[in-house]
Amino acid sequence: MTKPLIAKYALGIDIGSTTVKYVVCDEHFNILQKAYTPHDTKQAPTLLRLLQELSLTHPDIYNNIDKVYITGSGATRIAPTINARFVQEVNAVVLAVEHLHPDVRAVIELGGQDAKIMHFKVSEDGKRSVLSSMNDKCASGTGATIEKCTMKVGMESDEVQKLTFETDKLHHVAAKCGVFAETDIVNLVKTSVPSHEIMNSLADAIVMQNLTVLTRGNTLMPKVLLLGGPNTYLPFLQECWRMRISELWDERGVQYDKEKIHELIIVPDNAQYYAALGAVIFGEGEANHDKPFTGLIQLKTLVDTGGVTQNENDDTPLVSSTEELQAFQEQYTIKAFTPPVLTEKTTCFLGIDGGSTSSKAVLCDAQGKLLLKVYQLSKGNPIVDTLELLQKIQAQDPNHFYDIRGLGVTGYAADVLGGALNADANIIETIAHMKSAQKAFGEDINVICDIGGQDIKVLFMENGMMKNFRLSNQCSAGNGTLLQSMAKQFGVPIENYADTAFSAKKAPLFNYGCAVFLDTDRVNFQKEGYSKEELFAGIAKVLPKNVWQYVVQAPNLAAFGDHFVLQGGTQYNQAALKAQIDYIKDKVPHARIDVHPHPGEAGAYGAALEAKDMVMQRGYATFVGMEEALQMTYTSKTDESTRCHFCSINCSRTFIDTQTPSSQSVRYIAGFSCEEGTVESHEALKLLKESRKNLQQNTPNLVKKESMSLFAPTYDLETKPTASTQIKEQQVKVTLGGWGPTLRKEISRNFLESSPESKNYRKNLQIAIPKVLNIYSLAPFLRTYLEALDLSPMHIQFSGFSNEDMFLEGAKYGSVDSCYPAKVAQSHVYALMYSKKFAKKYFDHLWFPAVTHLPGYLKHTMGQTSCPIISGTPKVVYSAFTKEKNLFEEKGIDYVEDALNFDNRDLLKKQLFHTWKDKLRITEDENNWAVEQAWKALEQNDANIMQEGRSILDEAVKKDEIVILLLGRPYHSDPGLNHEVLDEFQSLGFKTLSMRAIPKDETYLMQYFKNDIDFGYVESPYDIRDVWAENFSTNSAQKVWAAKFAARHPNVAVLDLSSFKCGHDAPTYAIIDKILGASRTPHLTLHDIDANKPGGSIKIRVKTFAYTLEQYQKRLSHPQPTTYTIKQEEMKV
Repeated sequence: MTKPLIAKYALGIDIGSTTVKYVVCDEHFNILQKAYTPHDTKQAPTLLRLLQELSLTHPDIYNNIDKVYITGSGATRIAPTINARFVQEVNAVVLAVEHLHPDVRAVIELGGQDAKIMHFKVSEDGKRSVLSSMNDKCASGTGATIEKCTMKVGMESDEVQKLTFETDKLHHVAAKCGVFAETDIVNLVKTSVPSHEIMNSLADAIVMQNLTVLTRGNTLMPKVLLLGGPNTYLPFLQECWRMRISELWDERGVQYDKEKIHELIIVPDNAQYYAALGAVIFGEGEANHDKPFTGLIQLKTLVDTGGVTQNENDDTPLVSSTEELQAFQEQYTIKAFTPPVLTEKTTCFLGIDGGSTSSKAVLCDAQGKLLLKVYQLSKGNPIVDTLELLQKIQAQDPNHFYDIRGLGVTGYAADVLGGALNADANIIETIAHMKSAQKAFGEDINVICDIGGQDIKVLFMENGMMKNFRLSNQCSAGNGTLLQSMAKQFGVPIENYADTAFSAKKAPLFNYGCAVFLDTDRVNFQKEGYSKEELFAGIAKVLPKNVWQYVVQAPNLAAFGDHFVLQGGTQYNQAALKAQIDYIKDKVPHARIDVHPHPGEAGAYGAALEAKDMVMQRGYATFVGMEEALQMTYTSKTDESTRCHFCSINCSRTFIDTQTPSSQSVRYIAGFSCEEGTVESHEALKLLKESRKNLQQNTPNLVKKESMSLFAPTYDLETKPTASTQIKEQQVKVTLGGWGPTLRKEISRNFLESSPESKNYRKNLQIAIPKVLNIYSLAPFLRTYLEALDLSPMHIQFSGFSNEDMFLEGAKYGSVDSCYPAKVAQSHVYALMYSKKFAKKYFDHLWFPAVTHLPGYLKHTMGQTSCPIISGTPKVVYSAFTKEKNLFEEKGIDYVEDALNFDNRDLLKKQLFHTWKDKLRITEDENNWAVEQAWKALEQNDANIMQEGRSILDEAVKKDEIVILLLGRPYHSDPGLNHEVLDEFQSLGFKTLSMRAIPKDETYLMQYFKNDIDFGYVESPYDIRDVWAENFSTNSAQKVWAAKFAARHPNVAVLDLSSFKCGHDAPTYAIIDKILGASRTPHLTLHDIDANKPGGSIKIRVKTFAYTLEQYQKRLSHPQPTTYTIKQEEMKV
């Protein structure tokens, strides 16, 4: 009798960033048992628990497991404990798909912290290949982003799973960065946008982000598989994929059956298990894995011991002894506040801070003394939050002794509340926090550091005035959310965070930086066996590094002074506070560090103080009163009737109407992206435009004016030479084969013209040029060159300014993820070929030259090079639009992207002639004359701009005005790249000019640079070697020079603007900061400009900077004697 065969099974495990999955398969890869569960960062314990449960519930399956295969981000540490063969994750998914779905052409997998797109290609000879792309360390566009944003919206997971996808009420959400997405969602929540609309907007943003970045320009061909947890469990996300992918197919001419879209884009059964199943398929196909599964003993040992040993990542703990902790707590424990007991009616003033994660309100008396403070976790609606705060105040006042005579508002919800309750003061958060700190500690403060739930504000003070500031309300690196996320992941109440962290005997050494990267480090440290106590301590210790080195970018704290004030709700966390104080004292040993007595309510306190000052100054209050405020009602509406139709973006707006018993209804409009969105009728729009026109006349914005005039046909050509025109040239003769002397002589000859037929041919040609990158430096040259060659000005077409819709359309073909100016260039080219604006145009050529060198006015530089990313973009764009089929050929357009060197005029003539001689049928003489005319046009354009700039600067000196100088690359004049921040300043009455508008006349400049030259620091006004010797990049070098000019001109303030990922500008950040800091020049830095328009954060920065400029202007009108020179201060810094 033969023994029956014993079945042998294979175990496949997927240890993901947020979940653990396993499958047990038979020899035919049928799934016999499976499990899927979140691991809450406890990867090994969760797997152990799942397998122990399997051994108890299905011993027949467990006992017959022969081989184990493992994949996923957390697999490597666990694999040896169970004799598992590691399989790379993409390989695992590919094999699972090929086994189960041989007809699938593309896969989209969303995980907890990663996203993958795979294209299955079949070549002409039938061979299959796989192209895969995966997000890097950043978790944008993944399940983590969805989970965090769901928390912000306040929806439960079962509610989210019931949502359906609708496109009629989508709002802007940035998915480029998960933290940026959170910021946008907080803003939408604060403006009462319904939760389902926000989640639909997030889904759309995530889908479009992955379609534009991870596809790398490839088309997802049917059939498409949706894998991973988010795609499995969120039907509204599935529907969004189906809609956007089918739109892409329609756009690119892909043939498919529209009635069977659900069969062409599918979520298969067991979609979340494909990596685990694929690991088995991959491993079973190999012959080199002979280690059998031996049970769970080693895995249990790993779990029980933690598996951690001493390593280079160990850092010191937060406290080294009980005595140290006790001394710290005695000095810095924030005392509990007990409201004073009132015995009579008392005049008081109300301050409300509608924050990102909570709302706060305080009452202060006529002397500014705090009487009461109340707190409310945000419920997602600022009006509901406010009503609950007011009810809490009322409950604390049974005798009606609080006689509230004024209201001040600040924070995210300030505008809504300001209009609804007729607030006496609507104050920007930064100023509110400054006022509060000065009330508590006087005016000798040097630095105020406010760390809130979602933002960081660091204010630098001098003589009681704000001289500079840094803000981060887009990135959560270093703020309270970082600590809350850590506590939530371990199931620890935030109130117990500090005690947990203080108990650690060591801490892992986190790298400071992006919060998403920190979370990656946290996962890795956990794999190494660090305990939650140690991780809590490590995160607390990295927080001040993030504040001072990552956000503020100021490692030398001593340069700012020695009196620091810490405030914001995060200071209630004693672990974070201890780490912050230790960090500051290490950098500034003799520092005085004060903690605000009411750190979480500092903003509300400042708003109350401002309301008190305003009412006393004005003599009356506008606040509707407590009784009216408590009866406030509101309605919120978001539908087609609220949509803005005044521009092409068609913003989905929300109308919030509030009313109190004795007031008319007050409407607040949210969700618009430009000024047109603030009005509702064409009559109101007309008034708005008239008002804007008057503003532009009285308050020039030269940056905007320049951005338009650059591309206009403004140069009058000189009389063109004819065939009878004599021209002189040098004749060169080489003798004796190059060994003899070279003979040169000047000769005269007739100008060589092309034929009349060639001239007529050129007159009918149409040429398109994208309005991007270094075209902003050279547009007058390029236009005039073509006009001088007989092309009609009407036949030379530039694309429009950048905007979000344009970017999204063209970005679908994206093949690289570079800086935004380079990425949007591709969208401009796409717009010239396919947008409605140019639909009736036919272009013969699309000219996008690769500019390798730029013209420059600085001297003693290492070169006049263009950024290699920028000069390489024309080729990248060509590759993107010819990847799958040649779109230029399809449209009958000749794409011209030959290189041009504007630092070598003779070479430039040759390059242009080589490019255009056959395309335009021109002679070399015609080319050379056109080049000369083009240079004159460029020089005339620059002279006109500088003349206007000189006029504005001279008037500023005469009237003691402040002018804002934009330090930016030429293409930052594009309103779509600078996000119209200059318009914001213009609306506040500040004149703005570009670097191009600074007069370059040496006589004019000598009044500002004479001392530097006399003392031998520089050789000329155009020399920057004293501050930046490695000045190789033209645009970056010009930014440094413009900073030197601003530092020496008392009437110039600076807006330093740079795009996210700008490698050429990055070395200049610290240099420019030192130059402007040494001269006490007010400056605002925006170094993270990207496709996302952070409207709220820009307004905060603008209003804060405007306040700083107003204070600075008062000093300008009443100058104080100084004992320093700018150059001495620059050298000292």
